[in-house]
Amino acid sequence: MRRGDIQTPAFMPVGTAATVKAMKPEAVRALGADIILGNTYHLMLRPGAERMARLGGLHTFMNWPRPILTDSGGYQVMSLSDLRKLNEQGVEFRSHIDGSKHMLSPERSMEIQRLLGSDIVMAFDECPRADRPRDEIAASMELSMRWASRSRAGFDAGQEHAAAAALFGIQQGALDEDLRRISADKLIDIGFDGYAVGGLAVGEGQEAMFGVLDFAPEQLPANAPRYLMGVGKPDDLVGAVERGIDMFDCVLPTRSGRNGQAFTWNGPINLRNARFAEDKEPLDPASDCSASRDYSKAYLHHLVKANEMLGAMLVTEHNLAFYQALMRAMRDAIEHGRFAAFAADFRRNYLGKPD
Repeated sequence: MRRGDIQTPAFMPVGTAATVKAMKPEAVRALGADIILGNTYHLMLRPGAERMARLGGLHTFMNWPRPILTDSGGYQVMSLSDLRKLNEQGVEFRSHIDGSKHMLSPERSMEIQRLLGSDIVMAFDECPRADRPRDEIAASMELSMRWASRSRAGFDAGQEHAAAAALFGIQQGALDEDLRRISADKLIDIGFDGYAVGGLAVGEGQEAMFGVLDFAPEQLPANAPRYLMGVGKPDDLVGAVERGIDMFDCVLPTRSGRNGQAFTWNGPINLRNARFAEDKEPLDPASDCSASRDYSKAYLHHLVKANEMLGAMLVTEHNLAFYQALMRAMRDAIEHGRFAAFAADFRRNYLGKPD
């Protein structure tokens, strides 16, 4: 891409409001992130897409010169069930910040992402819960496919941006293999630079998610990136890569970091637990990350229990370092043809049970 290569499998730290919470952009890059995610819904409301464009775009605004993927805003709007009205044109909703009224359509989503200067633009879609009746999921999927076609046209209308950016379509269909196939075929007919598996990580559980990933990625072009949205736990990532996924994003490492949960090769730990009060060992003595290597669990326990800002910063940095180290380990295992052995060893250590 114009702002740098993206090594896959890739994990994108989430920068919802033009910031990866508790982290400087240069620190995020130093941990190994090639790309981060920005949130169309939140940025359109504050500080506003037009203001962002006047200030030089999202990259300049937040001092991140490398690629940024922006979601379409659809998922956040859909979650505002009491504040929105959906129709063929798009979604009318009220801001959760000040109650102001807005209309988000495929065309407006493309315009906002262009104003932000996004490198990977996501098509506008609807994301229903997987437990809805099949006819509702089918109707929602068909609406998303019509919106995908309008997203393609709206993206292409911004010729200068379209020439420099990529547009990803989003497969829908919940847990239904036939609906997923229909969705994939429609997206392929429209034509996109990459394809996301949407509608997962919304409460269906890992077993159901992996069940979908056993067939959904194969329905999408093998020569284009395949992106699993909103996932997930480290063992989710390993299992998804096994099933053909190339890209991920999730708030889990940063949100968990702010709440005192640290991810390690031997599983997650809760640093609030009293058993760490006198633990002199760091989270990972072999890590290149100073937050992982240079601070004892006892100190981190103290910071977290005292609600000190530094605790959130250090555990967040450690978690992001762990996620990027996991991505590097998976890339290395794939390159050397030993991914199956790596995945088995990882699960044995991380989950504490045989593969």
